Amino acid sequence: MAEGRFVSYLRVSTKRQGDSGLGLEAQRKAVTDFLNGGRWLLVTELVEVESGKRADRPKLTEALRLCRLHNATLVIAKLDRLSRDAHFLLGLQRARVRFVAADMPEANEMVVGIMAVVAQAERKMISARTKAALAAAKERGVKLGGPTHHLPAQAGRAAEASASARSSKAQDRASDLARDIAELRSEGASSLRDIAAGLGRRGITTPRGAAWTATAVRRVLARTEPLPSPSARKYRVD
Repeated sequence: MAEGRFVSYLRVSTKRQGDSGLGLEAQRKAVTDFLNGGRWLLVTELVEVESGKRADRPKLTEALRLCRLHNATLVIAKLDRLSRDAHFLLGLQRARVRFVAADMPEANEMVVGIMAVVAQAERKMISARTKAALAAAKERGVKLGGPTHHLPAQAGRAAEASASARSSKAQDRASDLARDIAELRSEGASSLRDIAAGLGRRGITTPRGAAWTATAVRRVLARTEPLPSPSARKYRVD
C-alpha cells in the first residue's frame, strides 16, 4: 500500500506518441493503480517525449529535483520507460532519490540493496586500507594517537573526501531550491522569513524535514549567490 509523497514520471519515445497520448494513458493508469489505497500525495506528474537512449532528459531532471525538495519517491509505470542501460540507475544514485516502478515494485529494494552492498564493500576497503596504513606507520616507529600531522596521508584524504561530499550535497540542495526561491522573489517575497514561509507553503522542508527559518534560507542564498554580493544581504530578516 502506497504511503508518502510521489512524483510521477511518464515517458514516450516519439513526438507523435506524445501528441496522440498513445502509451501515456496506459502508463498513467499503471501509476494510478499502484497508488490506489493508502495515504499518499501526488506532488506532480511530468511527461517527457524523449528516446531512452539519451541521458539528458530535462523532465527527468526536474522530477528528481522535485523528489529531493519534497522528500518524495519517483514513481514510474515501467522500468524500461527510464532506460534500458545503466544511465538512469547511476543518475539515480547520484541524485539520492528513491524510486519505485509500478510493474516491478521490488526493483526499488533491489537497487537500494545493490547500492548498500557497494557502499558496504567500499567502507570495508577503506577500513582495511586505513588499518594497513596505521600498522605500517607503527612499524616505521610513528607514534600513533598524537598530533594529527602524524596520521597517515590516507586518513587525511578520507577526511577531506567526507567533507567534500557533505559540501557537494549541500550545494546540490541549494541548486535544487534556486528556482523556487526565484519564483518567490518574483511573487513579492522581500525578506528571508518571507522566503522561508513561501517554501513552507509549497510543501518544501529542510533536508532534515524541519520548517524553514530565516537562518536556513540565508545559508542557501550564500551558496546560490556567493560573495562578493551574497543575496542574503539584499533581504532583511523580517
